Amino acid sequence: MDGDVGLLSPVSASPAVAALTGDRAVLAAILAVESGWASVLEKAGLAPAGSSAVVATAADVTRYDVAGIAVRAQGGANPVIPLLADLRSEVNALDTEHVGALRAVHTSLTSQDVLDSALMLLARNAVTVLLTDLRGITTALAALAEQHADTLCVGRSLTQHSLPYTFGLKAAQWFHGLAAAARRLEAVELPLQTGGAAGTLAAGTVLAKDSVDTPFDLSGNLAANLGLAATPGPWHTNRLAVTSLGDALTAVTDALGKIASDVLFLSRPEAGELAEPRAAGRGVSSAMPQKQNPVLSVLVRSAALQAPNLAAQLHLAAANFNDERPDGAWHSEWPAFRQLLRLALGSAGHLRELAEGLQVFPDAMRRNLELSGPLLLSEGVSAAVVPLLDPVNGKQQLQDVVDRTLQAPPPEQSGTYRRLLREAVPASVLSDERLEELLDPAGYLGQAAEISRRILAAFPDFSGNGAPPADLNQDIPTRTDLNGDSRG
Repeated sequence: MDGDVGLLSPVSASPAVAALTGDRAVLAAILAVESGWASVLEKAGLAPAGSSAVVATAADVTRYDVAGIAVRAQGGANPVIPLLADLRSEVNALDTEHVGALRAVHTSLTSQDVLDSALMLLARNAVTVLLTDLRGITTALAALAEQHADTLCVGRSLTQHSLPYTFGLKAAQWFHGLAAAARRLEAVELPLQTGGAAGTLAAGTVLAKDSVDTPFDLSGNLAANLGLAATPGPWHTNRLAVTSLGDALTAVTDALGKIASDVLFLSRPEAGELAEPRAAGRGVSSAMPQKQNPVLSVLVRSAALQAPNLAAQLHLAAANFNDERPDGAWHSEWPAFRQLLRLALGSAGHLRELAEGLQVFPDAMRRNLELSGPLLLSEGVSAAVVPLLDPVNGKQQLQDVVDRTLQAPPPEQSGTYRRLLREAVPASVLSDERLEELLDPAGYLGQAAEISRRILAAFPDFSGNGAPPADLNQDIPTRTDLNGDSRG
């Protein structure tokens, strides 16, 4: 039976994403939880000596038929149940020394404990790789912001030219949105789940009655074993852990989508200010050989358009977690949860390539800036000149200049504005030299450079000027490990 290889989801169709979030990765995470629990029980003296080694061997994901387990999961409405049956068979067959290793399998746990913890483990691995890509993007954006601090372009509002701008500030604003989202993602806690059949730890209490370790100690030990956060109690019906991660992933795709949307517009031929990095066979059209489509941005934007509804699905499920084990809400989380991870991973990989190879064309930026000519400076001119004119009518005089200028054909507006402005403001009030200063776009950038500097300074760990947190150095696969490309 063919698996889902992402034919209709090209943004996340890659060996790297599949290795981190595919069905086999989910199964491996479930097995890791079961194996980790066996180790905790043995160390606490609650499972026979030698049993954890047997379970660890049996927990090799290659021993299991993923497709068969998926079909059989319909019998109990979750994949843990059929996998446990197979795991127990493997443990029994491997326990040749008859140590009683079966006693270490799933004891006092319930399916939700294992699957919730497994999905948090899956997320931990995916988020670690995702944060590496996000740091690659933000480092590239910080470099663009610094390199183009003085590169003039035009700011746009409601699709129209607004004020002189710099491409450095645009890159810094891209950086700001993504670095803030990445920091939020980095702060999300991914907790272990252990509660037993109804979240009371009843079976765990019986299990640990003669042990120095309480059920909470055992849970904390498993959390440490798996690299997840310990919690004060079960969270099986309180889904903040899930929705917080979903919201943080969506914030990341939002920020990536903003960048992609800007690149899509600015790479249009009529703008021509940016271009995606070229690669053989990418951006082609099935009908028009001359086209070079900005497909990296297209794919990233596609992810940004999908993610919010998936986050909403997680909240809808959380709001409907009835009783101590819900009848469908929990099950509806899983595909949305995993798809959010896939979209974030896929779009970050594409955006990283885009950011690191983005082509910038300052001459086109200046050409587009000059389309509006000195009219673009009318706000600054008004602020400087009105106090020199009639205090009652001065502002209206300058507005009349703008209104009359806009009646001229666009090619003539630049010269018309200069002429009418000179007529309205005599040289005795404003010299020609001062007038030219007011009409220089480089002189009306406000605090653009300082805003960029302050943004980059606020996120040194994402600008390439600071070391990432130590916990990012865990033994987690990189994209190079997963699909052999050159990105870490």
